[in-house]
Amino acid sequence: MERKMNFDELRSLQAPLKNQYRINPESAVVTLRAQAKVGEGISCKVETGRALSEAGLHPATGGDGSLACSGDLLLEALVACAGVTMSAVATAIGISISDAIVKAEGDLDFKGTLGVSKDVPVGFKAIRLAFELDCDADSEQIEALKKLTERYCVVYQTIVSSTPVTTQINIENSAS
Repeated sequence: MERKMNFDELRSLQAPLKNQYRINPESAVVTLRAQAKVGEGISCKVETGRALSEAGLHPATGGDGSLACSGDLLLEALVACAGVTMSAVATAIGISISDAIVKAEGDLDFKGTLGVSKDVPVGFKAIRLAFELDCDADSEQIEALKKLTERYCVVYQTIVSSTPVTTQINIENSAS
């Protein structure tokens, strides 16, 4: 089993960064990037930094279920971010977690995705995020853990704040 980071270790890692961001606020702005290559059939290969994840159509839109759908990847990003954030918050506020499972599930109505009904929005109608914890915290600490995890989880905040997204298409004319 891996050794858990304690409060002092977390603080020693983050203190110089927090100080740098106070002195030079622009240094806190970082651009993260993701890239995917459209694959065979209707698929897309996503470079995750550690592995290659291949996404495709969900069975409810004609896929065979052999590839992850983008909705799965969004929920996976949410549980990953929420789990890391919750662990860091627990460490920072002195909650010892023996074991934890983070789950997310979301409801989609594929009539919108497939253009069957213009009245049905495309995307998740609802997402539920749940934590199953084995820890030493009382109810007040658990509420603080929940509130701070929601506040500092990047993916959670991006979803709930409806972050604006811009789109552009660049053309490379390979036909010539």
